Amino acid sequence: MRALTLVADRELVIADAPPPPPPAAGEVQINVKAVALNHIDVWGYRGMAFAKRKMPLVVGAEASGEIVSVGDGVTRFKPGQKVVMYGALTCGECKACREGRDNLCENVAGVLGFHVDGFARELMNLNERLVIPVPDGVSIRDAACAPIAFSTVQHMLFDNAKLQPGETILVHAGGSGIGTAAIMMAKAVGCTVITTVGSDSKIEGVKALGADHVINYREDRFEGVTRKITKKKGVDVVFEHVGADTFNGSLLCLKRGGRLVTCGSTSGPTTTLNLMQLFQQQYRILGSFGATMRNISESLDKMAAGMKPVIDTEVPIENVAEALKRMESRQVFGKIIVTL
Repeated sequence: MRALTLVADRELVIADAPPPPPPAAGEVQINVKAVALNHIDVWGYRGMAFAKRKMPLVVGAEASGEIVSVGDGVTRFKPGQKVVMYGALTCGECKACREGRDNLCENVAGVLGFHVDGFARELMNLNERLVIPVPDGVSIRDAACAPIAFSTVQHMLFDNAKLQPGETILVHAGGSGIGTAAIMMAKAVGCTVITTVGSDSKIEGVKALGADHVINYREDRFEGVTRKITKKKGVDVVFEHVGADTFNGSLLCLKRGGRLVTCGSTSGPTTTLNLMQLFQQQYRILGSFGATMRNISESLDKMAAGMKPVIDTEVPIENVAEALKRMESRQVFGKIIVTL
């Protein structure tokens, strides 16, 4: 079978790998159909010092597929069923796992496609516990955006930031995969949405998703424009995932007692912080990583109800390197889907 394999930094090959054996008890075998790209794929592609891994490594951290066969004792799935897969090898036994807080697993064995072999292969076996059914009406392509993109936003906005109807939110990088999802989810609950983009070409796109105000951060200081839009009150929530370039400006955009939720640092992982500003303004800073399996199911339900992910392009597996370079240059609007 084919497997998209990283053999060195910035060097991907389509390898001929042996197919997996029949699924063991409690496992399902999945024919992977679509892989959705994320910044974690970019980090893995270009090499990151904190990634403890061995190459060659099968890439792909977010995907959807169809059940091929099931092992003994599996009753939740049947051949031909559409599914998505959880992207981390959680233990299923620690306190966090038992409580459904999968992304806080105390004994996680790695993130697929980053630490251990990922989803960009034609066939794979996986414990049924880590597999989520796709509702009727959701396509394989759209479903591929649920395990990371949609579910990360669901977890950030509603589990962590506790976003409420009628609040005002600043969404950074509104044209990104998670940015587009954040705009749609916030608007769906009646929020006023301010978003930033890196080029005028993305303005109409984010407005069509529901953004009320759009700031080209390459032309204007987003913090000044946000304060003006909110009549110097600030926003209730900042959806932050850019990192060093925007973090302190994001704090300036918050009203007293406002919440900043962050899941990324694509522009750099370190910053300085004004502690007096933090406690005097009573800000709440919330770190958010990944999502729970419940969040993935919630995301799929939103897709089934009509909230479709924004797809930038679909590319064959042979063109992944070019797609990753495009993501790295921030030229995308929405998600890139790789078809196997």
